[in-house]
Amino acid sequence: MPKFLIALIIPMLLAVSPKAVIPDSARAANIRAKIWPQLQNDLKAAGLRDDQPIYLRIFKIPGTLEVWVQSGKQYKLFRQYLVCFYSGGLGTKTRNGDGKCPEGYYTITPGQLQPVSNYHLAINIGYPNTYDRQHGYTGDAIMIHGDCVSIGCYAMTDPKIEEIYTLVYEAFQHRQKAVQVSIYPFKLTNATLDTYSEWSTIPFWEGLKPGYDLFERTHVPPVVTVVDKHYAFAASR
Repeated sequence: MPKFLIALIIPMLLAVSPKAVIPDSARAANIRAKIWPQLQNDLKAAGLRDDQPIYLRIFKIPGTLEVWVQSGKQYKLFRQYLVCFYSGGLGTKTRNGDGKCPEGYYTITPGQLQPVSNYHLAINIGYPNTYDRQHGYTGDAIMIHGDCVSIGCYAMTDPKIEEIYTLVYEAFQHRQKAVQVSIYPFKLTNATLDTYSEWSTIPFWEGLKPGYDLFERTHVPPVVTVVDKHYAFAASR
């Protein structure tokens, strides 16, 4: 091959990012084949496309998981699911075996999908994150999964995890690199925080609030970093 062609082709190959390998199983594939067409219809009926990035939010009170889908420059709420069970009450997980479910800002990448699980289907949320590690928090394998039973995970009914899992899988199929999941004790309004003002976890929740407020204003997931053991937020461009 002529050298000038090699010089043209190599940069082109380097510029194309390979598609991430997404874990799969016969169970997960059969579920997608069954429910993805209906989800596509539901997305279309909501004025949303089936190839757009998604964003997840969980609220311990009232026990809901939200799926937001990008539409133009903002994200729109597509589905809200009831969390079937979570353990440990309010407050984030800090150590292995404490039975608590994490609160904070987490990232799901394709390799965190668990298509073969004792709990039907599962998605590892990525605990411990950078904030957790900087604070010395311990524990791992914290999931959003099915089977409606859990210690430390967010358990859904099987039909609900099938939809959530499929939406996350398809987002990765359409080249979304990572899915953000923000987990809150409740809606972080000033009034609600005042209600819990005597709780020892108030400083932690106040540290989550700027990210919550930023999304409420913009309907775009914030850029989340950790600076000096504190969450830091910026508007996504």
